[in-house]
Amino acid sequence: MKKTALITGGAQGIGRAIALAFVQQGYAVSILDPDRDAGLEVIRLARSENGQAIFVCADVADDEAVARWIRLTADDFGGIGALVNNAGIGIGGSPLTLAPADFDRVIAVNLRGTFICSQQAARFMTATGGGSIVNIASTRALMSEPGSEAYAASKGGIVALTHALAVSLGPHGIRVNAVSPGWIETAEWQRSDRAHAPQHNERDRLQHPVGRVGTPEDIAAACVYLAGPAAGFVTGQNLVVDGGMTIKMIYE
Repeated sequence: MKKTALITGGAQGIGRAIALAFVQQGYAVSILDPDRDAGLEVIRLARSENGQAIFVCADVADDEAVARWIRLTADDFGGIGALVNNAGIGIGGSPLTLAPADFDRVIAVNLRGTFICSQQAARFMTATGGGSIVNIASTRALMSEPGSEAYAASKGGIVALTHALAVSLGPHGIRVNAVSPGWIETAEWQRSDRAHAPQHNERDRLQHPVGRVGTPEDIAAACVYLAGPAAGFVTGQNLVVDGGMTIKMIYE
């Protein structure tokens, strides 16, 4: 399998941590993100660690742009070994008033974008001996707050899409898994002019059995594991990385 990783939404937050984690593991990395300045920053960071990296500024909901990005990456790096579908947005609002166009936009980026990227990347993976796809879902696929219908629907769809793709693509040597982050603090992983130190109180920490809020590095580590040979017998799974928050009962 080619040691090449593609990451959507790789310019900021969890995606930035994922991109740099793959660089540190010796992968050539290609990221897709609509924020040009943030994307170029990641490329500079990757190259400062002697990593090989490219960036394409585009929207994951643009099918033609996605196809060009994946083809460009395969041509430049000689193939595709791993894809991390991380790009995601949220548009909140009461289900009584949420505009259908807003619902459609969330689905287009989060769920449809995950499918299109997986489809395009899998076509290259099948020609080079297989690969690994990791989809970033969310604990919102399992639990909700009010006004999160569009986001929850998209992430629940990603979990279902993951096991469907795992079954369909398994015969082609492609494993497909999901990671569902819980509360992950991304304040320090934004574009440099937006990054800031987070502030959490004791109550925030105690919501998690591990005693702290999650970091992007926690999710990046899970992605590197699932993409690599150590997870060679793992497919169709949804790995919840939330410090135990979803299994702790809280009475107020």
